[in-house]
Amino acid sequence: CRKSKGKPNGKKPAPEEKKLYLEPEYTKSRITDFEFKELVMLPREIDLNEWLASNTTTFFHHINLQYSTISEFCTGESCQTMAVCNTQYYWYDERGKKIKCTAPQYVDFVMSSVQKLVTDEDVFPTKYGKEFPNSFESLVKKICKYLFHVLAHIYSSHFKETLALELHGHLNTLYTHFILFIREFNLVDPKETTIMDDLTEVLCSSSGSSSNGSGNGSSNSAGAQNHVKER
Repeated sequence: CRKSKGKPNGKKPAPEEKKLYLEPEYTKSRITDFEFKELVMLPREIDLNEWLASNTTTFFHHINLQYSTISEFCTGESCQTMAVCNTQYYWYDERGKKIKCTAPQYVDFVMSSVQKLVTDEDVFPTKYGKEFPNSFESLVKKICKYLFHVLAHIYSSHFKETLALELHGHLNTLYTHFILFIREFNLVDPKETTIMDDLTEVLCSSSGSSSNGSGNGSSNSAGAQNHVKER
């Protein structure tokens, strides 16, 4: 164990808060034992963009549904910022203006913007013969990044409510499937998901995605941090 050292100003660092979602009794909970590594792989004779579109749309609906189960607990008072552990996220509007908002406002921005994209025939075409735009992959990456923020916020701030509703098995299954999908196609920068590496290691190593994962936490996790990062 490392000894806690005081800062130059004499104040001790804030103790690392215990993460309930990492408790073994909860990480073992799933709604299926299916091998997700095989499920996310691109099937033969299926266009890559079609596969990305289909899965991205499905993840959007499932994550939106998962968030809706705890949305009444995610309020402007309880979640005054869009925070995940010690990281605070900001929304950027169409002009690139940085907007500080509450967590429910941020999630509303995410879901509204993604809904607009996945229902736009010029972006997510559903008619035979219609081409995907050149910017399609970059848009999918942006969507997946935002959806990851929502999932991470549920774990970080609303896992107790998820437990009370007995939906942690659904959440774990959804998170595992989503993480393996974005890894398979390199859709989210690993630096973006580092904040949840400890959970990812536990859930995904037991799903066959890690060759030497022991399920007891990530060896390269950033550890406790005593300042709030901004994104």
